[in-house]
Formats: sequence, C-alpha cells, structure tokens
Amino acid sequence: MRSFDFAPLNRATVGFDQIADLMDRIMANDVGQSSYPPYNIEKTAADAYRISIAVAGFSEADLSVEMRDHALIVSAKKAEEDQGRTYLHRGIATRAFERRFTLADHVRVTGATHENGMLHIDLKREVPEALKPRRIEITSAKPADARLASSEVVEAKAVN
Repeated sequence: MRSFDFAPLNRATVGFDQIADLMDRIMANDVGQSSYPPYNIEKTAADAYRISIAVAGFSEADLSVEMRDHALIVSAKKAEEDQGRTYLHRGIATRAFERRFTLADHVRVTGATHENGMLHIDLKREVPEALKPRRIEITSAKPADARLASSEVVEAKAVN
C-alpha cells in the first residue's frame, strides 16, 4: 500500500506535474533507501538549513558533494585499505554510499565542512526580488472638477 496513482491529479490540474513527479520520486526512493549513513536536517534560521551526515572513517578526499537538477547528492568512496590489517571486530562502516536530498526552488548550498567525523552542508533559501512581496503605495485621486478648475484658471478683472 505504498504506491499512489497520481493520474487523477494529472487529469484535473495544469502545471502541477512537478509535484506529482516529486511525490513519485519520494515514494520510489523511500522503499529502497538505506539508513546508511545517518544524518540530521536542522533549521538554523528562517531561511537557512544544515544537513549533518555522520561520515566517520572518510576523509575530505573520499567525499563528494554536488548539486544536479534540484537535488543535492552526497557520495563517498573509500580508497582501498592496506590488505595487511586483520580486524577482530569491524564496527566502523566505510562502505561506499550515495545520499540524495531533493531541494526546493531557490535553495542553494552555501558551504560544506568536514570536522570530527561529521560532514556539515549549509543551505540557504534565496527568494529572488521579483518573487518577494512588495508594497504598493496608494494615492488619492483628485476629483474630476478639481482637476479642470485648477488647469483652466482664467484671470478676471473687476467690472465696476
């Protein structure tokens, strides 16, 4: 019961096909998505976010962060380790991974840092000026008679 049919939505609406596509992608990814590596998404300000991913055992050279088609893609591939090591217990997973995050319009990555086994990716929503609300000043209109009277002032002389 994890699949939804968005065909009725597509038949009854115009211009909302991106929402249906997004829902399809989310539902498809939700089924096969692994929980590795663990991550947090936090809101740091009104229009700022931070994704923190636990990447213990990976260096900056092993990690890749890129944006493609409104998606943030974080991937890692560990370089081959020395074959001479013998582990009695191996609890730190260093397997390759790829994690995708779908970003809303006007959200961009402002930076990424790697410290203490955590990869922090900072994001910010930047709404263009054309889409921001703006206040329209309301002026009072002059009555039609007042405009005519002020433009047609005629000099008059006293008759007496």
